[in-house]
Amino acid sequence: MKTVIFALIALGVATMAFAHGGVKNPAVLARMENMKAISDQMKGLAAMAKEERPFDAAQIVRSLEQISADAARIPALFQAPETDPKSEALPAIWQEFDRFENLSADLSVAVTEVGAPENLTDLRSAVQQIGVTCKACHDPFRD
Repeated sequence: MKTVIFALIALGVATMAFAHGGVKNPAVLARMENMKAISDQMKGLAAMAKEERPFDAAQIVRSLEQISADAARIPALFQAPETDPKSEALPAIWQEFDRFENLSADLSVAVTEVGAPENLTDLRSAVQQIGVTCKACHDPFRD
């Protein structure tokens, strides 16, 4: 399961890097940049969890705070059903906006629940928990 979560994070980062090129709608670009910011923070946490980067408790806290702040912005960024050919947002977001909004709130809750991981085991668990929360929203609402 851990390998799957780490692979999904890496795939999400790679996909977002290519997706931003040529986006013409500023609302869609703002959404994509917010999601990329979350992905970038998760990528850093995953690198620490896989011991590709040194464990840094202060950076972990900063990353989690940033993820929480970016997660709180998600509903407002998606309020209007803006589109762009490069967008991966599915129409289901606006058809089931309450569910979408609840899932974005779940991300903030997951970040709060993991607290401040103090060791590698806790960090790995935190990355997995947050990754599962991300996947729960990506599966129904992202192409």
